[in-house]
Amino acid sequence: MQSPALLCPPVAPPLRLQPSIRVLLRCPACESMLADAAESLICTNTACLAIFPIVNGVPVLINEKTSIFRIRDFVDGHSTTSAPRPKLIEMLDRLMPSICVNTVAEANYARFRGLLAGRDHLIRPRVLVIGAGVEGVGFQALRSQSSLDLVETDVSIAANISVVLDAHDIPFCDETFDGIIAQAVLEHVLDPYRCVAEIWRVLRPAGAVYAETPFMQQAHAVPYDFTRFTYLGHRRLFRRFEEVDSGIATGPGMALAWAYYYFLRSFAKSTWTRRVLSALGQLTGFWVKYFDRFVLTNEAAFDAAAGYFFMGRKSDQVLSDSDLLASFRGASSHR
Repeated sequence: MQSPALLCPPVAPPLRLQPSIRVLLRCPACESMLADAAESLICTNTACLAIFPIVNGVPVLINEKTSIFRIRDFVDGHSTTSAPRPKLIEMLDRLMPSICVNTVAEANYARFRGLLAGRDHLIRPRVLVIGAGVEGVGFQALRSQSSLDLVETDVSIAANISVVLDAHDIPFCDETFDGIIAQAVLEHVLDPYRCVAEIWRVLRPAGAVYAETPFMQQAHAVPYDFTRFTYLGHRRLFRRFEEVDSGIATGPGMALAWAYYYFLRSFAKSTWTRRVLSALGQLTGFWVKYFDRFVLTNEAAFDAAAGYFFMGRKSDQVLSDSDLLASFRGASSHR
């Protein structure tokens, strides 16, 4: 006679995801449904049968065939995007003036909430946040909204993360979300065009997207830093979306502050001297960013901004390259 334990199906550990979101998960490799198993989720496609472990209530849904991340690293608790810094260094860094400033994010998130609230048939809009391990500027105002179902994801596990995913293969079924946020994310992916195509796929019709991506900004979160976009390049990245608004997220002042900061760091030949020069750069260069408050509305600022934002809706139309060029914003010549 079989043991009662063998007669019972395996039970997956509790997930941080709500049950209503869990049923929408799909295999990142083949987009098939996922079945519960002991401490994991298993693809139900017999030609796939990929196994995805659950770590501290977080399913690790990575397609290793296309991702630079390895599932084993999450299971073993290894750092995936950046190594933890000494606590003393983190404390000192918090005391230093920042060279970063984003004067538009908070207002943009308020507008993004308005786009979601404008969908009359929705009671609780569902929003996917990609790269939520580090909270973006202004995002707290969105997180505090009890009227939203936020699904916060990243390629690392943190207290707020409910799914580990690689945006090249978003492990949700088509048309799952009413809104998607990718703030300071698309420079860190190998193929931003594929990631935006995935964003388009999992958004519902007329769903909203908000993205911020750098242009004139030095390498950060290395080695996972790959791409930069001009204003038009960023708009073309979202050419399958109807534009609601776009513009400068971080301006020329911040770009200059970053350039000065990294100029000083370039003289370092050791970790210690790099930390000293970094502190010097912050202490003597942070004030330059405040000029952005005066220049962000000038067309020439678009040619030298640190980064841009795009807010739009999923569309069935594709922006043509001729219409793209007509949307140029910036100084028209070197005069």
